[in-house]
Amino acid sequence: MPAEVTDHPSVVRDTTDDTTNDTTVAGVNPAPAPVRSPFTRLGLHGKPLAWANWIGVALGIYLLITAVSVVGDGFKAATGGQAEELFAFASNPLVALMIGLLATALIQSSTTVTAIIVGLCAGGLPMATAIPMLIGANVGTTITSTLVSLGMVRDRESFRRAFAAASIHDCYNLLAVVIFLPLELAFGILEKSSGWLSHQMAGSDGGILATVFGGLGDAVTGVTEPLGDAIVAASGVLPGPWDGILLILVGIALILGVISVIGTLLKVVMVGRAEKVLHTAIGRGPVSGIASGTLITVMVQSSSTTTSLIVPLAGSGTFSLRQVYPFTLGANVGTTLTALIAAFAFSGPEAELALQAALVHVLYNVFALLVIYGLPFLRWIPLAGANTLARLGARNKLYVAGWVIGMFLVLPATLILLTVLL
Repeated sequence: MPAEVTDHPSVVRDTTDDTTNDTTVAGVNPAPAPVRSPFTRLGLHGKPLAWANWIGVALGIYLLITAVSVVGDGFKAATGGQAEELFAFASNPLVALMIGLLATALIQSSTTVTAIIVGLCAGGLPMATAIPMLIGANVGTTITSTLVSLGMVRDRESFRRAFAAASIHDCYNLLAVVIFLPLELAFGILEKSSGWLSHQMAGSDGGILATVFGGLGDAVTGVTEPLGDAIVAASGVLPGPWDGILLILVGIALILGVISVIGTLLKVVMVGRAEKVLHTAIGRGPVSGIASGTLITVMVQSSSTTTSLIVPLAGSGTFSLRQVYPFTLGANVGTTLTALIAAFAFSGPEAELALQAALVHVLYNVFALLVIYGLPFLRWIPLAGANTLARLGARNKLYVAGWVIGMFLVLPATLILLTVLL
């Protein structure tokens, strides 16, 4: 039975999802398969394996910070200080938005894309171009939840619930773009607020916050700088701008690999704890749902992992769409931590720019949560949209294929191409 929307716009009654079904649909696993640590190949187990996993996470964070620094150095070398001219084609905010969306949809990791953008900002990427890219990355990451929901495609009702849980992420992030991109273009809300905060935290006259952040940033930079300098020196055998291009490629490759490894290791050591948090907190109300979504995503450093935990449970009827909704919003906030970590790769004026880009991602997700979920007349829209998409998708799978391919590939690629050609 479809969802009912009452005469009052702030009320959506999901007549199918409000019931709880503890039974698992035949042939469908309610949780993802356990992930094995790569260190098991070395014959490690027990406490030595646990120590190896945590050391691997620490080493991964070290390499991530180094890789972001390398991207920044490479971008600066490749553009010769002319980054604004190089990215003139992306000065159109809609195109920048589509670049962020398309890159994240292809990589399936907003964490990776935002870390790269932080490095590019430190290397000279204009903030006016970076902000729509970061907003687009928020939309692009939602494709993962849709792909997870396809695991229940054999059972129509389970798929309807799972696809609704996945689609609410899409609908919420699209509504956030519709609201905040025009506001940003008109008033510069994100650029001004993130600029003020980054100046307080990294600026020369930011008081105690700048002292603490600057000292921490200098300490991290001091540890990671030798490896970054060695990579930069190795690229010096090539003439400019090829040395910078090589550094960008090496940095991006490192970020892709490192984030993948960190994600795997954190799944191994934290997913069990994350599932306990999920089952304990998600059904206790919206605030608990938002907090648990944030905490779990911080714990595993991947909103994709958070999604892979919740979508199958929603599909099996364990959680309703109303319970999944705030949890998903919390995951949006939790995934911004990696960009803040990446900002520690820089010191001096570069640190302020990198931190500003990371704070844009944080503030955008926090503002969107407060406005969309905080205002009843906006809160119902993602629910209604997700239920509509789920009904259509359950009726005919071509709607699902059209939504995924059209929204995440065809539309952004077409807009980018038209801008380049025209």
